[in-house]
Amino acid sequence: MTHLVAKKKPAVFLDRDGTIIELKSYLRSLDEIKLLPQAAKGLKILQDAGYLLIVITNQSGVARGYFSEEFVQEANIKISELFAAQDVSIDAFYYCPHHPDYGNDKYRQDCDCRKPEIGMIKKAVFDFSIDLSNSWVIGDNVPDVRMAINANIKSVLVKTGYGQEVLANYPKDLKVPDIVTNDIYDAAKLITSRNGESR
Repeated sequence: MTHLVAKKKPAVFLDRDGTIIELKSYLRSLDEIKLLPQAAKGLKILQDAGYLLIVITNQSGVARGYFSEEFVQEANIKISELFAAQDVSIDAFYYCPHHPDYGNDKYRQDCDCRKPEIGMIKKAVFDFSIDLSNSWVIGDNVPDVRMAINANIKSVLVKTGYGQEVLANYPKDLKVPDIVTNDIYDAAKLITSRNGESR
């Protein structure tokens, strides 16, 4: 009897705040959540090209006492619903609530999940059948680029969120991202034109 082996799928690992939703200084209200312009159109392009859409986000506001893990989960649900209303399905959300310098014993830790470490990517690879060699990280900050390098996958730096500031002060010791572009929509168009849309 022949057993079918599921084909591995590529993923796009998406930063959250400043990349797919508007950047706030420690988002603390569900009413503050706004999708960035054309974010849904960009993710739809990636989804239709066969990429898993996986959000990976540092949420040290939990360790700092600004909000709870329950709030992070509620915010992620709302973000998922906003995208679903535009025919985009986020496959998973992963978040790191830790910080090495803040919080109680549960949250004050030098963990392996806080970007630029790759613990959240490892968890996603365990949960899904992911082809890392054809996957991407899209984000607006240095830890996103460093995480991509640490995971040996390609990176996109978008100019939304912190992106413009990061580009103006880009670390001299850091490899340049594979793509630098205006926003998630332009990133999606460039990724699919590079890797092909048929999967």
